[in-house]
Order: sequence, then structure tokens, then C-alpha cells
Amino acid sequence: MVTEQAAPAQQPRDEDAVSAFVERFAAQLVEAGMPRMPSRVFAALLASDAGVMTSAELGDALQVSPAAVSGAIRYLAQVNMVTREREPGSRRERYRVHSNQWYEALTNRDQILKRWEGTLRDGVASLGPETGAGRRMSETLEFFQFLEKELASLMERWREHRDRLYGDS
Repeated sequence: MVTEQAAPAQQPRDEDAVSAFVERFAAQLVEAGMPRMPSRVFAALLASDAGVMTSAELGDALQVSPAAVSGAIRYLAQVNMVTREREPGSRRERYRVHSNQWYEALTNRDQILKRWEGTLRDGVASLGPETGAGRRMSETLEFFQFLEKELASLMERWREHRDRLYGDS
């Protein structure tokens, strides 16, 4: 005889605790260099059960204007930390944070690293590799080349680790 298991009951969310988390995590993102409003919007999306919110929902949750949300979303979309999607049957957009947002954000840095490497190579050539500035530029170039190589390997190991933990989700 097969018995159905009841879904685990969800505990009610303590909205004050959630809000405190959002502001604390956003402040830490700001300390790391992310602009304030994108940090708050990202933290709010991350803390939402569905990982999806509309502009109005974000504005209400954060007590900010639609313009502030719009600017934050534009930034987050540019750095691949959120995606925009249309609500089915509506013209309204909603914004989604994915479970793999950190992976996506880091792997998309590859293009930036390549551009920096090209510019740094030009800098070494124009400054002269034997000058103090040229040596610093050369070391910076070597660091970014090392980082690019290691990042690819690190991301592959992360995918394998994530698949072991969560399956192919």
C-alpha cells in the first residue's frame, strides 16, 4: 500500500527578521563594492521564496520608488545577477534571481578579464617591461591570466559539486 507524504508545513516568515537580513546582506555587498540600491534589490530577491518579484513588490518591500528599483535592476541585469521576464498574460515585468547567480556572474567576468589582459599587454609595451611601472603592469597582467585560468577550473569543480548536492537543477 502506497501512502502519500504530506508536504512539510512552512513556518510563517518573520518579515522583520527577513527585512533585517536583507539590509544586513545588502550592507555587506556595498562594503564589497556593489552600489547600494542594486545590493538591496538583489538581497530582497534572494530572500524571496520564489526568487521572483515585480517592480511594485520590490518597491513595497524596500520602501523605495519605482525609479530606484528600475536603476537597480538595470545594473543587476548588466552584471548577470538577475534576469527580466514578462508576467504571463501581462505587460508587467518581473525580475528573477537564479540559484546559480554567483556562478553566472563570475563566469561572465571572463570577457572582462580578456579585455583587461589586452589593455595591460599594451600598457607593458608602452611603458617598457623593465621600468617600475612596466614591471607592476606585467605582474598585474600575470595575475589576471592566472585568475582566468584558475576561474575556469574552479567553475567546473563548482558545477560538479553542485550537481552532487542538488542534482542537475
